[in-house]
Amino acid sequence: MPAEALDIGAGYAFSGPALELGALLWGGQCLPDVQIRIPLPMLNRHGLVAGATGTGKTKTLQLIAEQLAAQGVPVFLADIKGDVSGISVPGEAGAKVAERAGDVGQEWEATGFPSEFYALGGIGTGIPVRATITSFGPVLLSKVLQLNQTQEQSLGLIFHYADQKGLELVDLKDLRAVVTFLTSDEGKPELKGIGGLSTVTAGVILRALTAFEAQGMGDFFGEPEFDTSEFLRLAPDGRGLVSVLELADVQDKPQLFSTFLMWLLADLYNDLPEVGDVDKPKLVFFFDEAHLLFNGASKAFLEAITQTVRLIRSKGVGVFFVTQTPKDVPADVLGQLGNRVQHALRAFTPDDQKALKATVRTFPDSAYDLEEILTGIGTGEAVITVLSEKGAPTPVAATRLRAPESLMGPVEAGALEAAVRGSVLYSRYAEAVDRESAYEKLTAREAERVAAAEAAAAAAESAAQDKPKGGRAEAGGSVVDQVVGSGMFKSLLRSMGTQIGREISRSVFGTARRRR
Repeated sequence: MPAEALDIGAGYAFSGPALELGALLWGGQCLPDVQIRIPLPMLNRHGLVAGATGTGKTKTLQLIAEQLAAQGVPVFLADIKGDVSGISVPGEAGAKVAERAGDVGQEWEATGFPSEFYALGGIGTGIPVRATITSFGPVLLSKVLQLNQTQEQSLGLIFHYADQKGLELVDLKDLRAVVTFLTSDEGKPELKGIGGLSTVTAGVILRALTAFEAQGMGDFFGEPEFDTSEFLRLAPDGRGLVSVLELADVQDKPQLFSTFLMWLLADLYNDLPEVGDVDKPKLVFFFDEAHLLFNGASKAFLEAITQTVRLIRSKGVGVFFVTQTPKDVPADVLGQLGNRVQHALRAFTPDDQKALKATVRTFPDSAYDLEEILTGIGTGEAVITVLSEKGAPTPVAATRLRAPESLMGPVEAGALEAAVRGSVLYSRYAEAVDRESAYEKLTAREAERVAAAEAAAAAAESAAQDKPKGGRAEAGGSVVDQVVGSGMFKSLLRSMGTQIGREISRSVFGTARRRR
């Protein structure tokens, strides 16, 4: 065996538990005696799975997820194309699987893994995942609504006011009601002391909310709100549960689902305690189509992502970003990703060539000609470097990856529906609930105001009819003055302005800390 191959193999000879990724490629040959692995404790140091379309990224996710689940680590997977559901059932043996297993020295055995299936807002087949508007927060919502920085700041002011006044923002109609109130004659003075809300900005926000809801997106916000700790469960046999978020029915809404994934991650960050370095992660979160999250993101938004990724490691959560090239991920985020699985890249255009060179520069020094390797490796092969048990980068290794042991494709629709309805979580989250919140409170407040005005007008009219012609008003003033000055009327006005709310503790994204 070549000395270079032996040196690379020595860098992956870990003493503790590790995931088996595949066998080394060297000199055009696959060397099954040199296994490429990743230490289990290093999975919370985050990672990147990148490569051109069709090079095998999804199968790599499936391979890693299977082994994590087998080691008792829960996994979250975003299923963009609807073909990851097969992880729940055993795979199908065949000539290609047998050939792959033989090449890499794998003892392949068809195995299914315990899985739960979710769907954003119940659109598609899955347990509905919803968030309240308050929990989602103004920063992430501004990203979804494509607001500029000024509009985002105004939205933050609206959230602050709603918190102070006890106006719960559960769904879109609640937020619309608060914005409408704050631009009314009665509501305008409410924000004058802290900057105010311009009619133009309010109009932009209202139009964005209307367009968003017209696309059918209102179902994502509401109650019962999903508790992200559900992702941390184990199966009865001790294996980690694989949580698959089915996104095929919303894949034409990329900005929505990428931002919603960030909410899930931020919510986990809020709720989990600090644990430091652990023997194995509490959860590994695969963030597919990651470039969609960063497209058009503000500086503040990117800083918040970077901070979340940096700090969530100490809470035992590993995050793998999945995208086409490393340049899709901002440098500050990329610098946090210690484990790299780079599938083939294409170099058909000048931009492709530039992306290839940029990718090569992100790897440690290598015994390979990486530009040649990255454009020449086949489907199911990748260039890998991970963090060793001591936290140092391993040698770059071209690798033929193992075959997943679960089904490499979607399960039948009927089986998927049965799995969803058979889940213990289905009864907890399936039915939407619409409780009293900002919309109902403001509507009731307006009804009281109108009723009080009508009562005052009726009393004044009655007094005018009863008053003797040519007579003088009593010393106490007119009936209208008496009604307006009465204790009952003042009490009504005072109750309409009373601060009955509470300030919500927020994370780096402005998401609300769930009260348990």
